[in-house]
Amino acid sequence: MAQPPKKRSQRGAMQLLRFRSTILIILILVIGFGAVTVRLGHLTLVMGAELQEQSVDQMLYDTTVNAKRGTIYDANGKILAQSASVWRVVFAPHYFENNAQRKYVSRKLSKILDLDYKDLYKKSKQNSFYIVIKRRIESDEREKILKFQQQLKDSDKYRKIVNVIALFDDFRRYYPYNDLASAVIGFTGSDDQGLEGVEYQYNEYLTGTPGRIIKARNANQTDMPFQYEQNVGAKDGDSLTLTIDETIQSIAEKYMKQGLINNNVLNRGVCIIMNVKTGAILAMAVADGYDLNNPYDLPEADLAAIRQLPKKDRATAESAALGAMWRNKAIADTYYPGSVFKMCTASMALNEGKVSDNSSFYCSGVVKLYTEQIHCHNRNGHGSQDFFNAIANSCNPAFIQIGNLIGTKKFQNYYNAFGFSEPTGIDLPGESEDIWFDHEMGEVDLAVSSFGQGFSITPIQMITAASAVANGGKVVQPYVVQKIVDADGNVVKNTETVVKRQVISKEVSAKMCDYLERNTIKGGVNNGYIAGYRVGGKTGTSEKIGHSTGGSEDYIASFCGIAPADDPQVACLVFFDTPKGANYYGSLVSAPVFVNIMSEVLPYLEIQAEYSESEKQYIDTVAGSYIGLSAEKAAAQAKKDGFTVTVKGEGKKVISQIPTAAAKIPTGGNVVLYTDEDSASNKVMVPNLVGYSVSTVNSVASYYGLNVSISGVTSSSSAISQTQSIMSGELVPEGTVISVKFGGATVVQD
Repeated sequence: MAQPPKKRSQRGAMQLLRFRSTILIILILVIGFGAVTVRLGHLTLVMGAELQEQSVDQMLYDTTVNAKRGTIYDANGKILAQSASVWRVVFAPHYFENNAQRKYVSRKLSKILDLDYKDLYKKSKQNSFYIVIKRRIESDEREKILKFQQQLKDSDKYRKIVNVIALFDDFRRYYPYNDLASAVIGFTGSDDQGLEGVEYQYNEYLTGTPGRIIKARNANQTDMPFQYEQNVGAKDGDSLTLTIDETIQSIAEKYMKQGLINNNVLNRGVCIIMNVKTGAILAMAVADGYDLNNPYDLPEADLAAIRQLPKKDRATAESAALGAMWRNKAIADTYYPGSVFKMCTASMALNEGKVSDNSSFYCSGVVKLYTEQIHCHNRNGHGSQDFFNAIANSCNPAFIQIGNLIGTKKFQNYYNAFGFSEPTGIDLPGESEDIWFDHEMGEVDLAVSSFGQGFSITPIQMITAASAVANGGKVVQPYVVQKIVDADGNVVKNTETVVKRQVISKEVSAKMCDYLERNTIKGGVNNGYIAGYRVGGKTGTSEKIGHSTGGSEDYIASFCGIAPADDPQVACLVFFDTPKGANYYGSLVSAPVFVNIMSEVLPYLEIQAEYSESEKQYIDTVAGSYIGLSAEKAAAQAKKDGFTVTVKGEGKKVISQIPTAAAKIPTGGNVVLYTDEDSASNKVMVPNLVGYSVSTVNSVASYYGLNVSISGVTSSSSAISQTQSIMSGELVPEGTVISVKFGGATVVQD
């Protein structure tokens, strides 16, 4: 029997509903599994490497192990810069279990390390294994940290968190000689990277390669046992051996600092001593230097000036002051070389055959060129003079004539050949280039250039050119690092002498050395004469065009000398920027400093002194020790040693003596022996010893019971005393030695 129409309709609806549900389930399964498959494929194929790296990062973490920075030595192996062991303190706050632990440890550490408690507590809440909370702590703080770690370990309450504090080896840069050669050595920053000097220039060698400690963590982010730890050792940096000699550098800095004071120099000074044959820099002093251990400490005078500025300008002013203090004036500042450059002009003319010993030049005191008037320092003029006297007189009109003989084209060619048109290539950062004319060289340009005005060069360029004049005519490249050695003692690099070109002939070089030596003899201490040594040199006084201080023009006083003149080994440039004392001429400001420096440097270099007969009688000897002897025996011994003797007092034994034992005293000088306290307290007044002949100075000093140590030119009949080491009017013990320098009658030369 057929079903009613209503039941058939209900059954069809149910079938349709089941069909649709089936289709929907299939679609959901297809779409769902498809999405999962696509996502899985994306994660596996596209992001697989990245996810694997993240997984490894979660399981592993590493700590950097700093490499020890290489040591810097002087030429004789003395340490100028080294890295000493210090430590960095690391926080691992992941190990904390509660706030009470965080507060306890943060409070203790803040006291030990002098840190802010709130800041440390904030860091203790981070989920990290490695937070540096203080770097480069010294031994005393390290001992306190170790003691605190032991307290945690011994405590039942805090034993589980002993790993929240760790100490890692670190290094701190030390400079044993503080400000010595600061412009050359430079210093490092907070991350031990070189910021100035050879520390910056050779940073790649000095830095080394850091190591790593790689540790594993489990799923709970807890450190796994030590067998899962891997150490990659650090490779220490290479060490440098400089050409700088600590002894020579110290001598240069000592007298340069005194020169700043004596001449009221406003803008620092420079002394460079260079081996003329190799280019090695034996000393490079920029006075005053700065303390390499505290390179951000400005002099009090600078700080006082900055404090006077509005607050908004102080940071800029401080930054500028630091930059000026760190600046290596020897290579970064340009200046008009002045008459020192005349040794180059003279060399050009000789090499071109334009002049000879018999060449004559006339000076009326002024030269007129178009609308320009160029004066000689001797306004009355030198009259007629030969080539040597044109050099010795430092006569500008004569050198204008000499420059004219050379011509603009040849002059510029030699200027380039001497190396003035390019940096020397010295291995120090910040070397400046010269400033030459920005137009074609004309007649007036040639005139002023012939005596060292109109163009600017650096001190290192000037001494490099002077070395070429002295060494046979070769321009050599200066350098300050002689070798690099790795941590195992293997030589990584040796510096060889680089000869750039031959600029003048050997014959011309020898002739110029003879002229420069005769120049010092004629001018005495004013031109660099040193008794017993064959020294050559030239003074320079250059005007700083467009610069004035206190209503007067500013000058640069310089002297450049070579020694020994018959076989030059070293050149020395002394340079003072803006002297504001009684004098500003190179002959009166820089030449005496050169004499002081080289009087100690030449014996140190074991360059043999050869004294003339007139000089031998003034050679100093050393006083013996007579204290404790009877007055009679002491007097007899002193006479046997070659001295005259004065005994003071009523005692029987010698209780003190002047000069003291081992003090320098002139041969045949007077030794005063004191036998009681009353006699030892007696003083005499120092007389004026400047402006007299040698015999007069000796007579006056003898009258007052004083000794005189004589230096400078004494062989000339016109020799007069120019300086004395103890000022007239001072009270000193009888027998005191006063150093007196002699020279020719003082003639100001530029």
